[in-house]
Amino acid sequence: MSYIEELGQKASAAKDKIATASAGEKNKILEKIAEILRENKEVILVENEKDIAQAKENGITEVMVDRLRLTKERIDGIADACLQLVSLEDPVGEVLSGSNRPNGMRITKIRVPLGVVGIIYESRPNVTVDAAALCLKSGNVAILRGGKEAFHSNQILMKLMQRALELCGFARETVQLVEDTSRDVANAMMRANRYIDVLIPRGGAGLIQAVVKNATVPVIETGTGNCHIYVDEAADLEMAIAITDNGKTQRPSVCNALETCLVHEAVAAEFLPGLKKAFDAHQVEIRGCERTKQILGESVVLATEEDYATEFLDYMIAVKVVASIDEAIAHIRRYTSGHSECIITKNYDHAEQFQKEVDSACVYVNCSTRFTDGGEFGLGAEIGISTQKLHVRGPMGLRELTTQKYLINGNGQIRE
Repeated sequence: MSYIEELGQKASAAKDKIATASAGEKNKILEKIAEILRENKEVILVENEKDIAQAKENGITEVMVDRLRLTKERIDGIADACLQLVSLEDPVGEVLSGSNRPNGMRITKIRVPLGVVGIIYESRPNVTVDAAALCLKSGNVAILRGGKEAFHSNQILMKLMQRALELCGFARETVQLVEDTSRDVANAMMRANRYIDVLIPRGGAGLIQAVVKNATVPVIETGTGNCHIYVDEAADLEMAIAITDNGKTQRPSVCNALETCLVHEAVAAEFLPGLKKAFDAHQVEIRGCERTKQILGESVVLATEEDYATEFLDYMIAVKVVASIDEAIAHIRRYTSGHSECIITKNYDHAEQFQKEVDSACVYVNCSTRFTDGGEFGLGAEIGISTQKLHVRGPMGLRELTTQKYLINGNGQIRE
């Protein structure tokens, strides 16, 4: 029996109990996880420091190290996310629709768990708890495969969550960590159709595409974020600078950070110097078109085709001056990853056009793309941002981790 088959069998054995657990039972697990995480901050930080030291030895950028780093405050935030899920309604068993057929049969459609959810992700150890907590509250079993760069952090977080499960009377295998981080084991996980009902990749473009191309298990594609902002000719430029700066620099290593700024030629000469001043405080590298370079000078690196298609995840941004909203929308259609886009404008018609014609999971008017987040949308923690159209799209919370089931009740009906 292979390693993944062993994990899969244990997951299958644990599946029924969590799928039929009451909301109160699941909430007690989440409360216990939050409690144990807070009680073991120092232990967690010791293990996390091992990962950080190794990352620095391997020459990982400081921005990417920040994705890996845990602090006491971040651990509190992870625990708080578990408690936020406690306050949310349990989606399992929710009646979606019902009808009585002419022959007397009663048909009811309800929400049920997906089953065994496999998640392959990179770097951020908070995902280990967020993903497990969401799966637990939605009645699913989770098999989690994090990146080797966060191995020690993921391992201690998993042990603590499994302790909470056992204290609450549930099998520790209700959530499991794939401790073999080799590519062969990842590939085996992608083909474990017998045991895994759905696979969710969460990370960079390379990881996501590898899973999409190689998996035979059904995949929900999440979040490469080549996110755009368009500063319209009718924009409030002070607002535009603040929102663009926030979208790029507040946390550049995440998928909802801005990667491209498009600006109307009528306001470019006024807007871009103000934006550069804000960016200079964070040493943001601007890769711009010829017109951008004319306005801002030699500090601008001329943008290539590749720059406009790149998710930088760093203090870099591509900039282009456009002649119209139509050109901006055309640019976004060409390069977007379908994640999050924004227009800054006081023109209602332009705002409406942008939201109608831009085909991404989240389309904003006059607010930062950094809000594309399950917590900010009131969903609690999130499993990721789906950029596909089936089975879900956008931030994936509890309801997005369920499927539907039809219950048909009759009294002897047969089909003729």
